[in-house]
Amino acid sequence: MLANIGVPGLILIVLLALIVFGPKKLPEIGKAAGQTLREFKDSTRHLTEGAKEEINEVKTIVQGDNKEAK
Repeated sequence: MLANIGVPGLILIVLLALIVFGPKKLPEIGKAAGQTLREFKDSTRHLTEGAKEEINEVKTIVQGDNKEAK
C-alpha cells in the first residue's frame, strides 16, 4: 500500500503535516516516531532471539533423546 505513494504523494504528506502541526512541532513528532520505531525494533529483536533460543533448546533435547534411543 505504501509502495504506491511515490515522491509526489510523499511531498504532499510532508506539506500537510507541516501545515497541520507547524514547523516547531514537526521535529518533536519525528523524534518521537524515531524512538517508537527503535523500541519496536528492539522488542522484535528480543522476541526473535528468545524464540531462537527456545528452538535450539528443543533441538538439543530432541537430539539427546535420539542418542539415548540408539
